Amino acid sequence: MIYYKTAEDIEHIRESCLLVSKTLAQVASVLKPGMTGLEIDKLAEEFILDHEAKPGFKGYRGFPGTLCISPNEGVVHGIPTDVPFKEDDILSIDCGSYLNGYYGDSAFTFAMGGVTDEVMELLVCTNASLYKGIEQAKVGNRIGDISFAIQNYNEERNYSVVRELVGHGIGKNLHEAPEVPNFGRRGRGPKIKDGLVIAIEPMINMGVKGVKQSNDGWTIITKDNQPSAHYEHTIAITDEGPDILSNHTLIEDVIKNNPEIRNITLKK
Repeated sequence: MIYYKTAEDIEHIRESCLLVSKTLAQVASVLKPGMTGLEIDKLAEEFILDHEAKPGFKGYRGFPGTLCISPNEGVVHGIPTDVPFKEDDILSIDCGSYLNGYYGDSAFTFAMGGVTDEVMELLVCTNASLYKGIEQAKVGNRIGDISFAIQNYNEERNYSVVRELVGHGIGKNLHEAPEVPNFGRRGRGPKIKDGLVIAIEPMINMGVKGVKQSNDGWTIITKDNQPSAHYEHTIAITDEGPDILSNHTLIEDVIKNNPEIRNITLKK
């Protein structure tokens, strides 16, 4: 069942999503080679708790971290570890919070200073496709219109779209109906109505679309060990159009002032 949200619900979800965005911005302010996932996970957890919220992921189905940190060939669901980040790493960092009874969810892929231009193009394309999907999230369209826009944009640029993992509804539960695939056909799937709140999250691979689970039982990695990128916004659909509840601008502004992270204007 799809739970449509009231204006009040949407504002509560926005508060939780903005906390997630501020948490990712805090991570961006300190991120550098030599740091570990456990270090930034601790920072993120303390930041969320300091704002009278709870980490949205920690303990969810037994997940041990506040952040999902998936380096390089990691697609999603990476467990924070004590392995130092390298100069040429990309890091998909997904964060959730639970505030005043509502979840927030957003993800951003960060690039260390030594990441190649070729890999940066994957990040730019994945991020741009997120906004292509959001453009189709309007009353009267269907979920498949979002899915097709993301798939088409990436495949035209010879990237692969992960099939096994999808976006989702969100609200009082972290994962709600409907599923929001990053591939599909226009005009298919549930109709988009006023009050729908969904997390749209392209997961795009440089190589093949296939994925597998790593030995830790959580991290999803690409089958060919090629890089993968992941960006996510939580949005509300209103009669006026899509309303982005998370805020990547907070993160991008911090990246501009952190010389350890690849400084690039991400195209929308």
